[in-house]
Formats: sequence, C-alpha cells, structure tokens
Amino acid sequence: MGNDTSSGRAIGTSHSRRFGRKCVQYILVLFIALTINFALPRLAPGDPLIYFMGQEVNTLTADQRQRMNQELGLDRTLWEQYTDFMVGAVSLELGSSTKFGKPVKDVLMERLPWTLLLVLPAFVLSALIGMACGAYAAWNRGKRRDVALLTSMLALESLPGFWLGMLLIAVFAVNLGWLPSYGAVPLVHNGGADYVIEVIRRLILPVTTITLATVGANFLLTRSSMLNTLGQDYMFMAEAKGVGRRNLIYRHALRNALLPVYTHVTLGLGTLVSGAVVVETVFSYPGIGRLLYESVIARDFPMMQGVFLLITVGVIAANLLADLTYPFIDPRARYFKPGEGSA
Repeated sequence: MGNDTSSGRAIGTSHSRRFGRKCVQYILVLFIALTINFALPRLAPGDPLIYFMGQEVNTLTADQRQRMNQELGLDRTLWEQYTDFMVGAVSLELGSSTKFGKPVKDVLMERLPWTLLLVLPAFVLSALIGMACGAYAAWNRGKRRDVALLTSMLALESLPGFWLGMLLIAVFAVNLGWLPSYGAVPLVHNGGADYVIEVIRRLILPVTTITLATVGANFLLTRSSMLNTLGQDYMFMAEAKGVGRRNLIYRHALRNALLPVYTHVTLGLGTLVSGAVVVETVFSYPGIGRLLYESVIARDFPMMQGVFLLITVGVIAANLLADLTYPFIDPRARYFKPGEGSA
C-alpha cells in the first residue's frame, strides 16, 4: 500500500514538473515570436510611415510628418518602442487601427466570433469524416471501396480552396439559387429565428468549402497510421480471440493509430484564429482571415500586428495543448526521468 502511494506521488510530481517545463518553454517561444513580430516590419527598407499611409506620406509637410511620428511613437528609441510593444501585447493594448479608426482589440473581438463560428464546425466535420473514412479504407485495403475513397480524397486534396469555393458558389448560389454567396448576415433583418436561420444558410457554403479542402489530409494520415497498426501482433491476437469487426476497427486499431492523427488535428486548432484567408475572401465573410486581407491591402500596420499576435498565440497554445495531452490519448507517450516513479 505504501509503495502504491509513493508511486502515485512520484507520478504526480513527474507530471507537475513536465507541465512546468513545457509552460516555461512555450512562454520562451512566445517571447521570441513576439520579438520577431516587432522586428520584421522595422527591418524593412523605406520610410515606416509608408506602412501606415501609403504613398500619401509624400504629400505631408515636415510638421505633419513629425506629428504623425509622435502619434505613432516612431520618434521614440527602438528600445522604448519594443518595451511599449511588449507591454501592449501582454495587456492587449495594441493601438488603434488606421483603417477602421477603432482600437485593434475591439476590431479583433468583433471578428473572432465569426471566424470561430465558421471554422470550428468545418474543423470538427473534417476531423470526424477524415478519421472515420480513413479507418474504413485501411480495413478494406486494396478493395474497391478503398480505391474509391482514396481516389476521391486525393482529388479533393489537390483542389485549391478558392477554386472549390467559387465552384460551390457557381452551382448552389448562381445556378440553383439555393444559398447566398457572400456575407455572414443579411443586409436587412428583423432578428429572431429568421436571423439565426439566415446566418446558418450563409455558413453552409464556406463551411463545406473548408471541410472538403481539409478532409483529405485527415483521411490520408488516418489511413496510413491505421495500415501500420493493423500489421501489429496484438491486432492478429485480438482477431484470433474473436473480437467483433466494429470493435476491432474502432476500439483496437483506431485508438492505437490515433496519436499522429491527434497531433495533426490538434495543431490545426492553432490556425482557427487566423481563419481561412482565401475562403473568407471568396465569400466576403467578416472573419479574422478577411480582416488580415483588408489590413494588408490598406497597409493597416497596427491591425496586421494584432492579427499576427492572435495567430501566434493560437498556434503556440495549440502546440502546448497537444504536448500536454499526449499521455491521455496514448499512455505510451508518457515518459519519466530515470528514478522518477520507480518507488
């Protein structure tokens, strides 16, 4: 009993230390990423004001140029600018957008829910369909069903997302007239249930586009991992014991093949906050991806930095989540230093 208690404490201590180490590592990565985010625009050649005003900066007088530099903090030393940038990143005080005339934080918070509403359903559908079809195809390797699924998924994987989106618009919005082709909400609405239905109708085409554009990668990875797992000795043993076909596929094979798929899917979470720039642009959808496109076109430098910060934090958080949850998905991923947990 005493040995079990000591072992449990040692394992708990090991997990706590591992969690602490990982957090410190990812905080360091975030610090480096923020530093690069600060440095890259300032290393670019030319007048920094061009990033804010474009060629119109050439029409400014010397006094106007000086006043603009003071308002944007460009008259301060590089170290002071860096300190302000880091403090702003931590406190989410990211300045004001030159295009929208509002604080960057407010614009990001307006657009982020629309991106999550678009990308989360597509992300879940793509993962579930890809894993289920990949496991089914691997179990039927070499048969017509496997060949048909493999051919279909390879075709989808090769199609550009923007072309797929325009094709869906041409078929279902223009020719058939079943669904709207742009925007997230109708220009005129009375709220209530009709508003919710219209929002859902406007989500169908972009969600379908993202799902079809990403399901192929999940399918191919699941199929490859499953084929490797199906050749293991414990699978032959389970089949010899008379385990049912469904349990054999989804409880024995898929669970053991899940780790690389889980890695791919979890890391994909990091791209959620960036949205799908191409798809959101094709459908004129008011998400973070569309915001990034508009900011680049308008040379809205503060907004671009805010979007890049959001993407950076999302990617790092997704990596940390994947790293910390590996042992819960597959106990074989657990590791300890020599002497830890050996009591």
